[in-house]
Amino acid sequence: MGDYLVKALAYDGQVRAYAALTTDTVAEAERRHHTWPTASAALGRTMSAGVMMGAMLKGDNKITIKIEGGGPLGAILVDADAFGHVRGYVTNPQTHFDLNEFGKLDVRRAVGTEGTLTVVKDVGLRDHFSGQVPIVSGEIGDDFTYYFAKSEQTPSSVGVGVLVNPDNTILASGGFIMQMMPDASDEVISEIEQRLQSTPPVSKLIHEGHSPERILEFLLKDVHILDKVPIEFRCTCSNERLANAIISLGVEEIQAMITEDGEANAQCHFCNETYHFSKEDLEALMTEAKG
Repeated sequence: MGDYLVKALAYDGQVRAYAALTTDTVAEAERRHHTWPTASAALGRTMSAGVMMGAMLKGDNKITIKIEGGGPLGAILVDADAFGHVRGYVTNPQTHFDLNEFGKLDVRRAVGTEGTLTVVKDVGLRDHFSGQVPIVSGEIGDDFTYYFAKSEQTPSSVGVGVLVNPDNTILASGGFIMQMMPDASDEVISEIEQRLQSTPPVSKLIHEGHSPERILEFLLKDVHILDKVPIEFRCTCSNERLANAIISLGVEEIQAMITEDGEANAQCHFCNETYHFSKEDLEALMTEAKG
């Protein structure tokens, strides 16, 4: 079963919900960035939240998430769109600590708690929505819950989790987002809170083989699935994009590359792909830069 997410309504439209299976997608990020377990958990949790938030968008709109908690992991950066495509990286991928007092990966220690979570939505026509909140937990899920409440004024519950194998590969990854609509009754909210307390962690549910649909059935009643969207790690970088970036540096900078190194290598932060430009390539780009 490949990665995918579902969009749903529950309690006669009083609750909007999303659930995602992201194991293969986070595994691709681990493979590309060689992340160690704690870093994998932090990046995977953020990617899971990001791809579900991307699914809230329409058309060609995109979302960028940046978490800077002041911890040794450094910044986490994730991009996602409305079609289930997501990419991401962390500044220091080889970050890992012993398990915390609860026997879980110590994401809080890696991320830090002195910083911000920033969300930028590119909704086209050069129009951007930006929201920023302080980090309240460093565990990622609680921080997104706080973001929705404070920045978007939408009472929500966000659960994200990643299990990592002893060899650093990804065992299970995914998450859910539940959002209360304005007409959600106190009874519904109370019932959901009780269900949240009695439901196992989302990473455990995924490891046990439960689908996104089934995860929502643990958390909600009267679940009505609206859509199912495949998920994959996909980067937007290309040789052409990197070439254009080099052209934008200008003739003098390109000439310096030719004179000093005789070539250039450019690496994409998001996917770790490296693009090579020979002396001949750079000369051609310099000609373009001259106009």
